[in-house]
Amino acid sequence: MNKDILICGVGGQGTVLASKLIASAATACGETVHSAETIGMAQRGGSVTSHVRIGEDAFSPLIPSGSADLILAFEPAEVVRNLRYLKTDGLVLVSSVPVKPTTESLNDTGYDGTEMLTYLQSKCRCLIIDARSLCAPFGSTRYFNVAILGAAVGAGALGLAAEAVLQEIQKKVPAKFVDNNIAAFRAGMQIGGANGIK
Repeated sequence: MNKDILICGVGGQGTVLASKLIASAATACGETVHSAETIGMAQRGGSVTSHVRIGEDAFSPLIPSGSADLILAFEPAEVVRNLRYLKTDGLVLVSSVPVKPTTESLNDTGYDGTEMLTYLQSKCRCLIIDARSLCAPFGSTRYFNVAILGAAVGAGALGLAAEAVLQEIQKKVPAKFVDNNIAAFRAGMQIGGANGIK
């Protein structure tokens, strides 16, 4: 398998854990994996981007522009910022829930993510997921980082079996959060599968 996956969001959303789950699941399946994170001002709500490259065709950890098979986005503006990485027939899975930047609280620009989502729908294949509704049964949108992995598996876009990812969740997530993460992953799978994106 050769697959380039870009994960993007803002600090605190769990993008790095999501990338580590993908990378470790692929490695456990015998794949060659390269990964890297661009964290920037993550602790202050800044952009976080993770590159995961699976397969023998990847010779560096950073995905070239126009090469990503899949973008998993935790925030609408962040995927627009990183859309240059997506290949022509690539797929975007994105949360509809915006994270307002600090400048929004100062200037009240009215940012709610709607324009970004409309733009995405006009530019690429995308599945928009309501992170609040999906994660409501678990009490926090912090589970979206694992739920979006489930959606990617359900849509047949991640290139990994559900069991491979679930095993890594059990290994890498603190024990008290494992059950909710597994439930969130399975809920995401249902959404991905129901949308029939292949």
